[in-house]
Amino acid sequence: MAGITNANLNSIDKVELINIPKISDPEGRGNLSVVENNTLPFEVRRVYYLYDVPSDASRGGHAHIALEQCLVAVSGSFDVVLHDGKNKKIIHLNKPNKGLVIPSGIWRELENFSSGSVCLALVSAVYDESDYIRNFESFKLFKGG
Repeated sequence: MAGITNANLNSIDKVELINIPKISDPEGRGNLSVVENNTLPFEVRRVYYLYDVPSDASRGGHAHIALEQCLVAVSGSFDVVLHDGKNKKIIHLNKPNKGLVIPSGIWRELENFSSGSVCLALVSAVYDESDYIRNFESFKLFKGG
């Protein structure tokens, strides 16, 4: 975890809520949303999703050194609690055509899951345990605090 990287410099201001293109069916048969290579600021290398999370449970509780990700509430809703080592922000996700892009070096926790919610994660790298910072005090040291 030593050294200065973009992750050290990233702040809450770099977190971005993006629109995911939504195509409405003219015959009223529902909507379709599409994520293509130009939708996100990174290439998707892994996709996973969280579901059946109890409303009183918390997920996440870590930061990444290099990985970037986009979270989408494809069903239901949940809160994303973000921290950059100095500032904290909570973003409520509840629309399947909105994605929360989280750069590297931002602590995240997911909580307040509604019944039936599904969180889709589109990420920039395959799983690598060495990319995780799982202790908040270690995270603050990583950020220079």
